[in-house]
Amino acid sequence: MTRSGPVHGTWEPHPAVRWEDAFLSGNGHHGVLVFGDPNDDRVIVTHHTLVRPNGGERARPPHLAADLPALQDRLLAGDLTAAEGFTDGRPLQWVQPFHPAFQLRLRRPAGDVHDYRRHVDFTTGEVTARSADWTGRVFVSRADDVIVQQIAGPGLTLDIHQDHQLPGTPAALALSHGTLLTPEGAALTLRAGYPDSDRAYTGVTLVAVTGGTATLVPPGVRVTGAESVLLLTRVRRHTGELDVVEETRALRELLTEQPYDDLLDRHARLHRTSYTRVTLDLAADPADRALPGSELIERPQSPALLERLFAAGRYHLLSSSGLNPPRLTGLWTGDWNTAWSGAFTTNANLNLQTASAASAGLPEVTEALAALIQRQLPDWRENARAIYGARGVVAPTHTDGESGFTYHYSREYPLHLWTAGADWLLKPLVDHDETRGERDPRTAAVLAEVARFYEDFLTRTDTDGHLVVVPSYSPENRPANASWGSVNAAMDLSAARHALLTAAEYHPGQAPRWRALADRLPPHRINADGALAEWAWPGLEDTYDHRHLSHLYGVWPLDEIDPYDTPDLAAAAHRALELCGAENDSAHGHLHHALIAARLRDSERVARALASVLDGDFFHASLMSAHYPHRNVYNADAAHALPAVLIEMLVQSTPDRLVLLPALPAGLPAGELRGIRTRFGAELDLTWSPDDATAVLRPTRTQRIEVRTSSGAQPLDLVAGEACVLTLGAQETP
Repeated sequence: MTRSGPVHGTWEPHPAVRWEDAFLSGNGHHGVLVFGDPNDDRVIVTHHTLVRPNGGERARPPHLAADLPALQDRLLAGDLTAAEGFTDGRPLQWVQPFHPAFQLRLRRPAGDVHDYRRHVDFTTGEVTARSADWTGRVFVSRADDVIVQQIAGPGLTLDIHQDHQLPGTPAALALSHGTLLTPEGAALTLRAGYPDSDRAYTGVTLVAVTGGTATLVPPGVRVTGAESVLLLTRVRRHTGELDVVEETRALRELLTEQPYDDLLDRHARLHRTSYTRVTLDLAADPADRALPGSELIERPQSPALLERLFAAGRYHLLSSSGLNPPRLTGLWTGDWNTAWSGAFTTNANLNLQTASAASAGLPEVTEALAALIQRQLPDWRENARAIYGARGVVAPTHTDGESGFTYHYSREYPLHLWTAGADWLLKPLVDHDETRGERDPRTAAVLAEVARFYEDFLTRTDTDGHLVVVPSYSPENRPANASWGSVNAAMDLSAARHALLTAAEYHPGQAPRWRALADRLPPHRINADGALAEWAWPGLEDTYDHRHLSHLYGVWPLDEIDPYDTPDLAAAAHRALELCGAENDSAHGHLHHALIAARLRDSERVARALASVLDGDFFHASLMSAHYPHRNVYNADAAHALPAVLIEMLVQSTPDRLVLLPALPAGLPAGELRGIRTRFGAELDLTWSPDDATAVLRPTRTQRIEVRTSSGAQPLDLVAGEACVLTLGAQETP
């Protein structure tokens, strides 16, 4: 497929053989992995609330508040291993794993297949498989919350059934199938009951046959002589029994004279509007743009690859956000034993994946994150009470999306000691409020709870009278000369300060008290290497070879440290970035590095971090990514975070500042970025070339901002409703 301008899809000439290479579609609630076997079409169905119960009552946070004062005494007295005993003795308990529901299988008679191609259209979310004899199309409707699949061709013969057999399926899963002929064709049901639980899920598939016949062949149906076959599928999670008759009736109500086209039109109007708000054109070679994804990822130096990954990242991020934001696997998994339970990790992964939501015009992602937070607030409150004896909230580091309790921790990963999580999770919601110029009362309420937690928790002081964060934890690192639980991790200091000051902005009546508390926090420490120390506590030594960059939280995503207002701290942060290693080459580590480097205006370091991912074989043919090089461990971090990196190197904004082309790599001399949302309430289009650049601002608020380029700063007065054009000369571009 050849297109002019940025590519909005990808195609493959050969069938996929692994689920990691399956093309993806989703509506934030249901998701499908679409395989490309010409004789045995398979669509793996996932569902955003499918987690396997562990059985019995949900694990709860440890009740450690009574032991907290003694722990604080020991840590402040210099006992560098004291936190290792701050536990109720339980072993590490993983959260409930995310898993697939089943696969829909469509088998054809064996035969030669000619001119087979697969294609995914990012603008609609439709996946197409086509041969010389038939065409198959699949999408997940954002409008009707249904998986829609159609196969069309002369004289179709198909065996169709729902198959639960996927890698890792529990042997004790209670299964039952149902088949029923209907006026349209047939209805198939698969019910799976979890072991040792009254919870279950049921998938219902309506098979509508045109120009042929349907015969029951349990556990499925055989279609012969058809012109087309339409399948409508939903998955429900429930206790007890599901009313399958009612579910089938609801699916039948979606049938019209042209059901596939009508359903696609309703869905595409919503999906296309969201997806096309922001576009990126890097003036790539049209020949490279025409390549299928599996060939394009073999050309890591091509701007066309970055164009396509930007498009794919936005597509996958939008498609996996709805009821929840994206998991470690997005919304997709092909087996029951996905790494790290396929859950949400909030000390980097989820935060990096959602980093572009506000600037890239995806409020759907922000709303999904807000919904996850709102559902879990009661659990967050219990975390604060049980572990710290405090009011307010403490977010968990690891969650299955249902329970927000903190219970996943161990000696080497004392995640229950991390108090910065709520601030990082709320940061995209605050950014979103700034872009639209209106404060969400839900965000305001949670910010107040975070501030109340710090009021109760920050009670200890050092010899200079500064408040001390104790215990403190810097994910997922430890001092070179101490244990994991320590004092005054830089991230904890930045998060506490930011949460208190932001809560004060949202609640003017409480502002004096919360600002005064923030002012009592200690400054960051610069160590003997000239680097911003990961722990602002005398005697704690840095460990540099680590994928997490938690201590540079003040640079990104916060605005606490920057080259303009805090140049000395920015220089120390840059030195820390130089010293940091990549540890195990995790994709999120490289992209986290790139985001921080972009804020520090280091274009060469941004380019190197991107090259580590592009050259490291992190991307599958589906353009979903892996956690490690050589496509090892299916993981959405790189796929979803990469658009944020590309935006940050081109445009950065705060409520009163615009930074243009802060970290443009030399290998991208020309391009166009359209539709960016800024935090001062203006939409922005940017074009650049080796000679000049132009930014067009369409503000919704009247205010004065500062514009920063490579040549310095200048004020700019914006008037709501009046477009403003900025022209940069060669001396103002990198």
